Amino acid sequence: MLEVDLLELFKTFPMCMTVLIVIPVAFLTSPATGAHEFKAFRMQHYDLHGVHYGSRSALVNMEARPITAGTVTRRCIVVKIGELAYDRFKEILEQGAGSILVLLPRNISRYSLEEIQKLQELEEEMLQEEIQPSVYFTEEDSELLQIYDHIKKATTSDQAGSAVEALFDVASTSGYQIVASTSEAKQIKDLVLTNIQGRLVGDGIDEQLPTIAIVTHYDSFGIAPGLTTGADSNASGVVALLEIARIFSRLYNDETTRGKYNIVFLLSGGGKFNYLGTRKWLEDQIENSENSVLNEVDYVLCLDSIGGSNQLFMHVSKPPKENSPGFKLVEAFNEVGGQYPDVNFTLVHKKVNLADEIVAWEHERFSLRRLAAGTLSHFSQPKDSGRTSMFQTKPVNANTLEKHIKFIAEAIARHVYNTSSKVFRSHPEIFSGGMGLHMEFVKTWLSHMTTNPRAVQFITKNHPLLKGLELHLSKYVKEVKRIAIKADKRDPDFVFYDALETTMFAYRVKPAIFDLFLAAGIACYVGLFYLSIMNFPLLIDILPKPAGVLKSKYT
Repeated sequence: MLEVDLLELFKTFPMCMTVLIVIPVAFLTSPATGAHEFKAFRMQHYDLHGVHYGSRSALVNMEARPITAGTVTRRCIVVKIGELAYDRFKEILEQGAGSILVLLPRNISRYSLEEIQKLQELEEEMLQEEIQPSVYFTEEDSELLQIYDHIKKATTSDQAGSAVEALFDVASTSGYQIVASTSEAKQIKDLVLTNIQGRLVGDGIDEQLPTIAIVTHYDSFGIAPGLTTGADSNASGVVALLEIARIFSRLYNDETTRGKYNIVFLLSGGGKFNYLGTRKWLEDQIENSENSVLNEVDYVLCLDSIGGSNQLFMHVSKPPKENSPGFKLVEAFNEVGGQYPDVNFTLVHKKVNLADEIVAWEHERFSLRRLAAGTLSHFSQPKDSGRTSMFQTKPVNANTLEKHIKFIAEAIARHVYNTSSKVFRSHPEIFSGGMGLHMEFVKTWLSHMTTNPRAVQFITKNHPLLKGLELHLSKYVKEVKRIAIKADKRDPDFVFYDALETTMFAYRVKPAIFDLFLAAGIACYVGLFYLSIMNFPLLIDILPKPAGVLKSKYT
């Protein structure tokens, strides 16, 4: 009886062994499933006048760690923007962090004004220098927040009390691998900055008429180009220029109300990069003086961020002399200000630093050429962080913007037509009634300008924004044309780089040392079975015998 039972056991043993080996090994080696996919936007990456700015790398394939981790070398640091301080940012860079992923709230309005200002200051500090590792920004979602919490709560070897504990923690804790589906950043070749120019021709001999130029830049700027729409800076300036062009065209289309001024409109590219488009346009006008639209220029008025508050500062490089065109224009603003008590108009004087290659305001480009110019803005200081930030302190109010547009238009009209004319005696307010501003037009263009980011790197020559701006000006203004600006290939003033947007993946993984522990465990498990097979008779003698087997021994 015993011999029969043992024979049956030998017959079925290989199958039993297979099952016993395969099931545990399959369980131990089953991979972590799932990966979270999300859109990420890289930090600014450009060269300006030979100086490098922003994040130089775009590659990410690293283990995720919180900013509080003790070991950050060759790791991807994941942090919420509200928990990031510049000192800690510098510290983890010095410690060799391989990448930084910053989580942004979907609704910035949940932050207080003070908190937003701190974010703007942080953004400005981070943009001051060249950063070697890749730095990305992404908007939070529920899965990313869960991943972030897991990364923060997971036990790591950084907090272990001993080497053995650290080794166990590393082997037993799962983490996340952050991977970016992009190659290394490359220079954007043949990038073209585009200016759009047009003008209204006044009543009289064209070449002998004085000219007023209204200038504004259309691009936006922030630490992450793909997330910066710039409603205030400078969509508000663009919308103002477009509406001023529309309402003045109605006056200039009627011979009886056509002013004795030429009005030039310029939408410039590269405004956030030292006003490169304006500089190039101005150089071309001076070089081609015979065909220049700036012949007999009276004043250049630049519009920059005019929708953020009721305050309007007129920034000038030199106080206007009495009875000069600039002085008369400022007087016109002061006179119109009496009709708009909610608009606080102030003249601010700041000298141009000739030794500084970077100018503070767009009008300074003209001041350097000894042209009378000024910039209207609700910012009192050129270095206000709100001018170059993706964090807005508050949204642009369409009603406030409309009021400022009307304020500016009325002042220009007083200057162009002269306050002593019959038009102003009978109509102290020109732009009212049928000649008034179109509120829906202002709202529509403001919405259109802020729907997508307007970073220079994204605005190619066929970009829909350029087509829309050109088409609109062509409806109301004559001689509309584009002017392309390319960098000198031998000594470029500006160089931009691609890979500013990418798809990222967060994979849940075990650390590499876990594979060693797993391999050792499998080897021990299989080894035990091997020894059991080789010593099976001995194993049978050792194992306790069932009652039936013992009886058979004595029968």
